[in-house]
Amino acid sequence: MTLSPNFYHQRVCLNVLAGSHKNAKDIYEAAETYVVVGVLSKNYPDLDSAIADMRIYAQETHNALSVGLGAGDPNQSTMVSLISKELQPQHVNQVFTGAPISRALLGQNETFVNALVSPSGTVGMVKISTGPLSSQAPDGIVPIETAIMMLKDMGASSIKFFNMKGLAHIEEYKAVAEACAKFDFSLEPTGGIDLENFSQILQIALDAGVKKIIPHIYSSIIDKDSGETRPDDVRKLLSMVKQALA
Repeated sequence: MTLSPNFYHQRVCLNVLAGSHKNAKDIYEAAETYVVVGVLSKNYPDLDSAIADMRIYAQETHNALSVGLGAGDPNQSTMVSLISKELQPQHVNQVFTGAPISRALLGQNETFVNALVSPSGTVGMVKISTGPLSSQAPDGIVPIETAIMMLKDMGASSIKFFNMKGLAHIEEYKAVAEACAKFDFSLEPTGGIDLENFSQILQIALDAGVKKIIPHIYSSIIDKDSGETRPDDVRKLLSMVKQALA
């Protein structure tokens, strides 16, 4: 597996979506390589077309590819695992129950595999029933420490805390960040993050002492006409990251 040069050495790595191969290359350059570029499995009609197209994205970004579900859709979990087995990307997005399947199929521990955990409405507690079947069952809510230890058991690398809805669940997010720091786990805040609230969300994780933070900034920086992420906005985000780390 080829690694983007800065991914494992940088405390903060952006995660943004690409609307085209050229857009992916432009994003990668705008972020000065401190980025993984998201491509959603849900956008493809079948596995073969997804693998063929995502292979090009990987080539354009030195494998800074993040294989995505698509709005956390649990029904994409198996497809993400199968794509990842073939492409060996740098980053994989999974539901809670899909993380160990992706890890097993990858056959190595270098690829970052996250697991989707959702706000529960109670500080210190999170919802882990985010899989294809479990998401249809009564909510599975556990202490954040338990969720982290289960994910470590399953070979996951980080918690993807989704959907944060910007600052709507900020107190819950603070508790998640503190737990990730305490138990040596990475954190990926996701949902409703924009240029206005990005710095605050990032700073909370930095202040807590989280070892690696991968904020997902999606729709707020996508041009509505082209469907592509604006490289200028990626530069602004990178500037905020540098300022926070200074």
